[in-house]
Amino acid sequence: MAEGAALRAVRGCLAAFPREARELGWTESVPYLDRPPSPLEFYREWVSPNKPCIIRNAISHWPALKKWTLAYLREVVGPKVVSVAVTPNGYADAVFQDRFVMPEERQMPFMDFLDIVEKKVTSPNVFYVQKQCSNLTEEFPELVCDVQPDIPWMSEALGKKPDAVNFWLGESAAVTSLHKDHYENLYCVISGEKHFLLHPPSDRPFIPYELYQPATYRVSEDGSFEIVDEKSEEKVPWIPLDPLNPNLEQYPEYAQAKPLQCTVKAGEMLYLPSLWFHHVQQSHGCIAVNYWYDMEYDLKYSYYQLLDCLTKALKVS
Repeated sequence: MAEGAALRAVRGCLAAFPREARELGWTESVPYLDRPPSPLEFYREWVSPNKPCIIRNAISHWPALKKWTLAYLREVVGPKVVSVAVTPNGYADAVFQDRFVMPEERQMPFMDFLDIVEKKVTSPNVFYVQKQCSNLTEEFPELVCDVQPDIPWMSEALGKKPDAVNFWLGESAAVTSLHKDHYENLYCVISGEKHFLLHPPSDRPFIPYELYQPATYRVSEDGSFEIVDEKSEEKVPWIPLDPLNPNLEQYPEYAQAKPLQCTVKAGEMLYLPSLWFHHVQQSHGCIAVNYWYDMEYDLKYSYYQLLDCLTKALKVS
């Protein structure tokens, strides 16, 4: 009897917590800043309270904004072989057929990839340069001089350099499934648009997680894709829900979540705080660079871990 009362109390607290968090700190939309802030201002107003914002005029001095046409990238990178994620449906690192399916990582000349983006060559598959191991510095060092190796005011605010700087270019069919990262993320759009759907960490009680067998897309001899299990790997916790078309019969709790949606346009920078859930779409041929700074594993992280553990415990009960 006492255990049942305790579970009801925890369930009530978890239901109330996201609402109180929104009322205390998060607005109904992502705010804009017209200039990059000072390091102290940014840390105090955005990083510490874990609040997103879109910053204008933060990268207006980058040569990339004028130089990075597809023709320029073809000339500078050209025949160099790079890593390209290839899927049959545009969903890499996503739940499909009760598996957590990773893309085929295809090594191909960059100019061949651009032929597909520019529709000079047709393919039934979806191609996306999205390797996230600091691929800008590792695979595209020719382009670093057109941007910056770090964001100075962010580096000063956090007292560290970014762990990774990533280059993104792909087709409009390439979608990033709902997930979170343990990074402070500065996402800079060079051309085109990125469309973000965001959930604060406090929405965790309404967002489903399941454990899935990891698998990888591989191309068969006839050119079709097959899903091959990575049997030696441990199961992966991932979010099975599509926030654009949620199955509320299967995941009724999600109806209580309140996502924020925003579009980041060319020349703009999104500050995406650590542990925020995000789902991303893009315009065709959108080019972006993002900076991942490792988060502080402080009290905010401990609060999130507690929320996560309580949510899992209620599901088991």
